[in-house]
Amino acid sequence: MDKLHNIRHTLAHLLASAAKEFDPGVQFGIGPVTDDGFYYDLLFSENKTPTPDDLKTLQRSMQRLINKKLPMEGKELSHKEGLEFFKDQPMKLELINEFSSDGKTMTTYSVGDFTDLCKGGHVSNTSEIDPEAFKLTKIAGAYWRGDQNNRMLTRIYGVAFETKDELNDHLTMLEEAKKRDHRKLGKELGLFTFSDLVGPGLPLWTPKGTLLRESLNDYVWKLRGAKGYERVAIPHITKSDLYKTSGHWAKYADDLFKINTREGHQYCMKPMNCPHHTQIFDAEPRSYRDMPQRYAETTMVYRDEQSGEVSGLTRVLSITQDDAHVFCRENQLKDEVNAIWDIITTFYGTFGFKLVPRFSRRDMSTPEKYMGGTDTWDRAEGAIKDILEAHHAEWIDGPGEAAFYGPKIDFMAKDSIGRTHQVATIQVDFIQPTNFGLVCTNEKGEKEPVVMIHCAIMGSIERFLAVYIEHSAGNFPLWLAPTQLAILPVSEKHKDAAAHLTKILREHGIRVLEESSDDSLGKRMRKAKTDKIPAWIVIGDNEVTTETFALEWREGGKEPHVSEKELIYMLKDRIDQKK
Repeated sequence: MDKLHNIRHTLAHLLASAAKEFDPGVQFGIGPVTDDGFYYDLLFSENKTPTPDDLKTLQRSMQRLINKKLPMEGKELSHKEGLEFFKDQPMKLELINEFSSDGKTMTTYSVGDFTDLCKGGHVSNTSEIDPEAFKLTKIAGAYWRGDQNNRMLTRIYGVAFETKDELNDHLTMLEEAKKRDHRKLGKELGLFTFSDLVGPGLPLWTPKGTLLRESLNDYVWKLRGAKGYERVAIPHITKSDLYKTSGHWAKYADDLFKINTREGHQYCMKPMNCPHHTQIFDAEPRSYRDMPQRYAETTMVYRDEQSGEVSGLTRVLSITQDDAHVFCRENQLKDEVNAIWDIITTFYGTFGFKLVPRFSRRDMSTPEKYMGGTDTWDRAEGAIKDILEAHHAEWIDGPGEAAFYGPKIDFMAKDSIGRTHQVATIQVDFIQPTNFGLVCTNEKGEKEPVVMIHCAIMGSIERFLAVYIEHSAGNFPLWLAPTQLAILPVSEKHKDAAAHLTKILREHGIRVLEESSDDSLGKRMRKAKTDKIPAWIVIGDNEVTTETFALEWREGGKEPHVSEKELIYMLKDRIDQKK
């Protein structure tokens, strides 16, 4: 992995060098490594900004540099030397002044006649890079340092691997991902829409999309109800004091939507639910006999994401969380986490995802990012590690991935085209209960601090649906599909029989579409397939005479000569069992 990281990092430098050749007046931002490659943010001279057609030119320049077998050479730089060397590069000067104020040592790395400010992590010579194993893929706009008050730069992306075969496999996956893009399929299947009048990042759900959301939420609630969770409900706004007490204000004040009332009070749209739930727990004295308390609700939260970061359902301003919080004693922690683990594995197993847990813990080199003392964190992380080991799970280590108030188990799922997504999470929190003074009375009559567990099964309905739409290519299983069955009468004289069967099936809770338009039968069948309806029945003379039906499945296969009673049983059994 270090080798691939170094290849990608070096390619970012080579891209900047090619950009300088393309436009000698270009100004350089930053060029980091990404999950599958690299990018570089650049400010080109007027009338020199490259178009997608120019990517091949830039790529050929990079390949020429690689074939020169150039060494990658590093050098330390003083603050004064840096200011002089980069005097014509204002974005680099900004970084140099920040590095200097933080007391950091600066280094530059040179490849050919291009030198960049960089901390390192490169190949020693460009001969270590396969010139056929990378590709420049797209151009986008990006604000300098992600701040919309700064200038808009040109961001050029590339993907890179160690071998050409790995690159080709990745490019094939990207082509398949385009076909499965949830934004494309969401529109084609009529699941959700966006409105310029409402605003970006605020999806509007159609009846079909809402059926999906509610079906998923009902399933999560069924699994939670079996584990003793109780529903609660909270308002969508709160005084800012709540987040100042919880600790969120100090970390995330800029991400909150704020409301100033006519009486001069400051409220916030809730960006999370946990502080509200602490107040339900704290509304009355708690004894050890009352523990644990398990609260669950599905509700929207709101975060002021920057417009450039909003994307489809994966990054939105209104986030529907299937959220739950457990307030328990420390000796109950293991059992409660294990119960949540069971819910998560059952839920994701239903959709064919294999999960790998990630131990998301502190980065010990940046203690300022986290609230609470070392002892508290040691206890919380120790508890999670014990649980992971008890499950005999192969887990991923995630230093620096913890929340500011506690470590987590994040569950990673690989989709059908090989991409990995972070989905469910279990967070152990000793900090917020302390901040709010949450206690219970133990067997000795003493006040005992409680532990808080945060758990979201889907994480958010929006993000889960984005992942699942792309995983399934919109081919939802029978139990989840907004329309479960299409009934297609052959002609006008078969419509009464189709209407009768539709009525009977709907009375049994099956979501049926009677497609009896004037279009030809062939066109209506193609539409049922395009709409990815799981099953359909064609009703003609034989079906009317025999009162039996042939049930055809989207994935292929047919159930011939099925009576009305058998049809109802067959469909309901598959739906109830989530087959």
